[in-house]
Amino acid sequence: MRKIGLFVVLATSILSACTKKNTIHVSGHIDNPGNVKVIAFHEGDRKLDSVYLADGNKFKFERQATQPRLLSVVVGNNKYPVILTPGEPLKFVADMHHPEDYQVEGSALTTALKEFAPYQRRKELVQDSLQGAFAKATLNKSSEEIESLRFDYLTEFKSKLAAYTQQAVTFAEQHKNLAGFYAMSTLDPEIAEAEIIAYADEIEDTFTDNRYVSQFKEEAKKLKRLAVGQLAPEIESFTPNNKAVKLSDFKGQYVLVDFWASWCAPCRQENPNIVKLYHAYKDKGFTVLGVSLDNNPGSWIRAIEADDLDWTQVSDLQAWSSDLVVNYRIKAIPSSYLLDPEGKILAKNLRGKALAEFLQQTLN
Repeated sequence: MRKIGLFVVLATSILSACTKKNTIHVSGHIDNPGNVKVIAFHEGDRKLDSVYLADGNKFKFERQATQPRLLSVVVGNNKYPVILTPGEPLKFVADMHHPEDYQVEGSALTTALKEFAPYQRRKELVQDSLQGAFAKATLNKSSEEIESLRFDYLTEFKSKLAAYTQQAVTFAEQHKNLAGFYAMSTLDPEIAEAEIIAYADEIEDTFTDNRYVSQFKEEAKKLKRLAVGQLAPEIESFTPNNKAVKLSDFKGQYVLVDFWASWCAPCRQENPNIVKLYHAYKDKGFTVLGVSLDNNPGSWIRAIEADDLDWTQVSDLQAWSSDLVVNYRIKAIPSSYLLDPEGKILAKNLRGKALAEFLQQTLN
């Protein structure tokens, strides 16, 4: 009987050890939680689970896993990145009176993420500050004044986020692990397109079983297909007179591929600027290809005439169901791509003063 009992004890201990090795675990407590009753856990944009705060505002989260998982602990409006590694229980403590001063123990990777957190908070403060200042500055302004202010604020925004981009890249170079990946995943594709693509290529054969990383790699591949320097995807569509037109027909010229629609107010506001630039540079190798996301031919044609759009206009009249929406990853309009004479992408989404300055530098 003793031998059997000893065998059972040993087997139970081994099973328990194996189970812990295949489990991610985080526990801790939240001081001064206020109205917060639930702690949520997200992987990327997907909510994995949530747990209630128990007595003493304590919580515990466990899940079976065979590899490290990059998650966010969500406490009210605060999100804290953590990396949970099987067999490494993490202790997490935060005070909602001072939410930025959270504490972590038990995970070297999560400790590294905490070192990066001040950079990310600074970036978010800059974003919020600039957006608030822009909203205040544009009150009671005309559309032309708003567009000019937009250019100024966008220039400042890109300049300030360039510093954050470099901080993330440096951090990733120093941390060849999921902590470094997290830093790169926070970059804005509009600001750090080249850095994101280069990093995705670097980790192509790394973290292959991580769902979050796989999503990042897939998005980077899509981003790369439309990156500056790439050949723009072919466009085949029809003019209002039902004449077939291809984007490749315009090779040898600088082409602004302008996605717009008659019902799009910002598009219509931008049209006078494009008209002015078209006439200023059409004899210097510049032209425009208007691609409409209309589905009503009458509205489309009337808008072309009303706005004096003298360049080639095409549409398949499928609106957001058009294949071009997918091919060019159009999420909102106006949207545009400026191409060189070989059909390669030079710049994207230039409007107002930004487009005028770019054309002046390029064509003069």
